[in-house]
Amino acid sequence: MPKYPRIREQHIAVFGESGSGKTVLVSSFFGPTQEGSYSNDLWDLVADDTGQGNRLYQNYLGMRDRATAPMPTRFAATTYYFSVKLKGGDNSAGKKRPFDALRIAWHDYPGEWFEESPANEEEAGRRVNTFRSLLRSDVALFLVDGQKLLDYRGEEERYLKSLLTNFRQGLLRLKEDLLAEEDRLVEFPRIWVLALSKADLFPDWDIHSFRDLVIGKAAEHIEALRATLQDLVETPEALSVGEDFMLLSSARFELSSATPDPVQIDVTQRVGLDLILPVASLLPLERRVQWNERMEIPRKVLETLADGAETLAVALTAGKSIGVDRLLAKLPAVGPLASKAALPALIAAAKMGGSQLKQVNAQARENHDYLSATLTQFKLDLDQGVTDRLLVRSRK
Repeated sequence: MPKYPRIREQHIAVFGESGSGKTVLVSSFFGPTQEGSYSNDLWDLVADDTGQGNRLYQNYLGMRDRATAPMPTRFAATTYYFSVKLKGGDNSAGKKRPFDALRIAWHDYPGEWFEESPANEEEAGRRVNTFRSLLRSDVALFLVDGQKLLDYRGEEERYLKSLLTNFRQGLLRLKEDLLAEEDRLVEFPRIWVLALSKADLFPDWDIHSFRDLVIGKAAEHIEALRATLQDLVETPEALSVGEDFMLLSSARFELSSATPDPVQIDVTQRVGLDLILPVASLLPLERRVQWNERMEIPRKVLETLADGAETLAVALTAGKSIGVDRLLAKLPAVGPLASKAALPALIAAAKMGGSQLKQVNAQARENHDYLSATLTQFKLDLDQGVTDRLLVRSRK
C-alpha cells in the first residue's frame, strides 16, 4: 500500500545581491495564497514549517497593511519548503495519481557571500556546505536588481559587470572544495534564469526590453559566467545560461522623496510570481527533452537532470484520449528520442501545447483529475507568460 500523502519534490535556487529583494520575493510568493479571499480550485499552498510560513505571512501583512517592507536578512542562508497540496485525494482519479503534493524547496543563498570574502575558515566551510545543499536544484533564479539598474542608468554595464563578476569570482572561490571528491559535478542547477527583480520600476518594459539591455551591455560577462559554470559540471553542453529571462515584481512600491522607505505598497500589483511554480516544476522537463534531441547525455547525468520528469510527464498527459495518443504515435522509433531515457510520455508532455493542451486541461478538470489539471495549467501559464512578454524561455 502506498504511503499518504505521496510527495514529489522540486528544488529551485535563488541568487541575488543583498538588497535585491529576495526576502520580499518569497514573502509575496507565499503571502497572497494565505489571504481569506484567495481561492484556488485545484490546490492549496502550505508552508511545511509553520514558523517559516507565519514569518513570511507576517512580512506580507506588513507590506499590505502598513507599507512596511521586510527587514533585510544579512548572511542568512534559508531553505523554504512549500507544498502544493492537490485537492480531490478521495476520488478515483486521486487514488490513481502518482503523487498528492508537489513540494518546492526554495533555496535562498546570501548575496553577501558573493560580495565579500569569508571572514574565516568556518565561514568558508559554511558557504560550501550551503551551496552543496542546493545542488539538487534544476533551476536557478539569478536576480538583477531593478533599483541598481536605475541607479546606474546610462551606465548599466558597470552594475551588470560588477554583479556577474562578483558571482563568478564567488563560484571560483568555492570550486576547489566543491570538486574535492569528483572531477565534475553531475548534480547541479542546469537552467539559470536571469530575472529582473523590482520590475515595477520599469512600467514600460517587457521581457524583451530587459533581455536586450542585459545582452547588449553584458554579453561577454554572461559568457564568462557560463564558462565558469561549465567548468564545474559533467556534460557542460547541458547548461542554459543567458537563454531564459523573467520579469519579477513583488508589489508596486511608492517611495518617499525624503527617505528610502515606501509610503505605499500595492501588493496586488505583482508581476511574474505566478510563473515561479511552473518554471520550477515544468521548465526542467521541457529542457531535458530539448537537450536529449540534440546531444547524447550520459545516463548518470540524465538521472539527475529533471529527475522524476517521467512521473510528471505521465501525469501531464493523463488526457491522452483526446489527442496525445496520436502525438505519441508520430514519435520516431529510432534515434535519441527513442532511448529509454526519453519516454514517449515525456516527449509528448514537453511538446504538447495550444488547443490540445487546453483540451487536456478541460478534460482533467471535468474528470476531477486535479494532478493533470494542475500540471497542464502550469504549462498553460508558461505559454501565457511568453505571450504576456513576462518570460523568454530557451528553445535550444
